[in-house]
Amino acid sequence: VQLQASGGGLVQAGGSLRLSCAASGRTFANYAIAWFRQAPGKEREFVAGINWSVSTWYTESVKGRFTISRDNAKNTAYLQMNSLKPEDTAAYYCAADRGLSLNLRYFANEYQYWGQGTQVTVSS
Repeated sequence: VQLQASGGGLVQAGGSLRLSCAASGRTFANYAIAWFRQAPGKEREFVAGINWSVSTWYTESVKGRFTISRDNAKNTAYLQMNSLKPEDTAAYYCAADRGLSLNLRYFANEYQYWGQGTQVTVSS
């Protein structure tokens, strides 16, 4: 499956952005989708995930602010980001995997397919 992330940009603290992850090539509904982010000089970290039964999971720092969703008819997943903070500044990547082990769903190396990053910059 090929993934294309978009929707990043520059926003002031407290603002909102919606990222999109468009998929092609395989049956999108069969894949778990996750968002990761990587800030300069830091390791890539898990942000949010959604599986084929639309169960969701989040890293603690974004709970209540970010919402992950998917529209299987459009082969697209979304990350709605509200109340953005400067520490949310990073390149955001979407990832997909069909045979994801749910107990390993927070780990980047468990995802087989990756899109290119989209930059999110939050100014203070």
